[in-house]
Amino acid sequence: MADPIDYTAVDRRNYWELNRALQRTVRRRCGADADRDALLAEFGGLMGTTVTDNADIVEENPPELDTYDRRGEVANEVTHHPAHLENERLVYENGVIANLFSAPPSLDGPLAHVEHFAQFCLMDHTSSVGLSCPAAMTGGAALVLEKFDDGTLSEYYDALTARDYDELATGAMFLTEKQGGSDVGANEVRAEPTDTEGVYELHGEKWFCSNVDSEAALVLARRPDAPDGTEGLSLFLYPGVGAGDRDAVLFRRLKDKLGTKSVPTGEVEFRGAEAYLVGEPESGFKYMSEMLNMERLYNAVGSVGAIGRALLESKLHAFDREAFGEVLADQALMRRDLVDMAVTHEATMAVTFEAAAQFGARERAAGDADAEAAFRLMRILIPVVKYRTAREAVEAASYAMEIRGGDGYVEEQVHPRLLRNAQVLPIWEGPSNVMALDVLRSMLSELSHEALLSTFEARLDDVSDPRLADTRATVESELTGLADAFEAVATTDRDGAQLAAKELADYVFDVVAAVLLLERAQWRLEEADDAREARVAEWFVRRELAAPDARGIGDGERLPLSAFDAIVRYGRAEPEERIEAAADD
Repeated sequence: MADPIDYTAVDRRNYWELNRALQRTVRRRCGADADRDALLAEFGGLMGTTVTDNADIVEENPPELDTYDRRGEVANEVTHHPAHLENERLVYENGVIANLFSAPPSLDGPLAHVEHFAQFCLMDHTSSVGLSCPAAMTGGAALVLEKFDDGTLSEYYDALTARDYDELATGAMFLTEKQGGSDVGANEVRAEPTDTEGVYELHGEKWFCSNVDSEAALVLARRPDAPDGTEGLSLFLYPGVGAGDRDAVLFRRLKDKLGTKSVPTGEVEFRGAEAYLVGEPESGFKYMSEMLNMERLYNAVGSVGAIGRALLESKLHAFDREAFGEVLADQALMRRDLVDMAVTHEATMAVTFEAAAQFGARERAAGDADAEAAFRLMRILIPVVKYRTAREAVEAASYAMEIRGGDGYVEEQVHPRLLRNAQVLPIWEGPSNVMALDVLRSMLSELSHEALLSTFEARLDDVSDPRLADTRATVESELTGLADAFEAVATTDRDGAQLAAKELADYVFDVVAAVLLLERAQWRLEEADDAREARVAEWFVRRELAAPDARGIGDGERLPLSAFDAIVRYGRAEPEERIEAAADD
């Protein structure tokens, strides 16, 4: 069993080795695999050193757009700093996308979805959204072609999943229009057929196109005489400015954004650019919904990575900084803060990787019944985790800056970038209101809440270790409360349901997280006779689900002190300590 991490002696960062919660998540869900762990450890070391160092350089040298060349002709040329190009080569050639679709050299098969998202989470620790945003869309675009293309666009699928950087095409999705925003059905970009079957010319404006220089962008557009709304949208693959007439598209400008400065996000005007129909006509929104599910998962994984980096920076500072004659990490209130941040990190990780597991189960299901069960769970969990983890990431980045103090407010530190980049997470792929309303839609259209209740009731029943009994009893009661909440929302009117939508999404997250943390606690007790994960579950349930008198003030609870080394430094917790403490009380 590994010793607790000494944060005063971290000289070379390896995001995999420093995140034992992520290690245990992968091992619990996917089993022990030394070769996989070696792959993730090598990747985590690369992310913690070269890629993080390059990300700091890229932040000061964001991409630049030349819409016109010196002769006044359309160029649409995006220039990236060499540090960004080096980072791209490193992450793609180390399989951050390819490993999901084909076996890496050291393994017998592709990574499972949980393993893939774990590798992606390590990349997200670098806070280089210029890597993570395009990579997420590359994976999503590859998924769409894998599921819906008849082979016509196989060269683009091969390029999206390439392991060789020189053969790679990165993906994008051009959805947003000025008049539409989240209301995709209001989109007006049109697709005019050409004399070649499956080839169209795009006309109109897309207003917020991240990774604007993509070589395989998926674009929603409406063919002539197609119905209004989402039912009339078709999906097209636009191969980028290098593949056709540069005058057929205009990159007007790059957005001057609060954060995510390493992502070239542009305004695009199509003027007859050639694009290729993906799948069946007027099925575009259905196809794009598949990609959006994956993008929302990537968004949640990005949030978990952002929380993990904020937590790590806070630990390193707290164990190094002395104030009022005492190291910060030795002060009771700071210990409470770090325990809270660590527990939030592990709760968001638990629910996000549950959603990832259900997403993967649906994609690789052996039968229709298995696929349907996974789909119903995925449909409610993905909007829940996208909504909640994004809000938690903003809070974690903000508080990490506060822990660092005035020094954290200056641009020489990573904290301003962490906060700026985190703020987009509640916005991309649908803001909080859209996610909360999507939870309601999943209830009505897929009866997803019924699948969730039956699944997690059964899984809570399997948590039988007597050392978890008190925490389990609270969670069982709240699971019943969640069922009542679902019933209340399902039987009220439309306005009443919308008014409760965010509270419902939060309630789903808290209850599901509690069950998952208890499952994990029992697994850890059985595997290593270690109650560390039990202490995490206990604190999360007390904080989010229990209702102690006077908000717990004065009740003498000292778990953040007694379990500090276990939770924050990944030390071991004796299973009997809490039982003995309860008996003494």
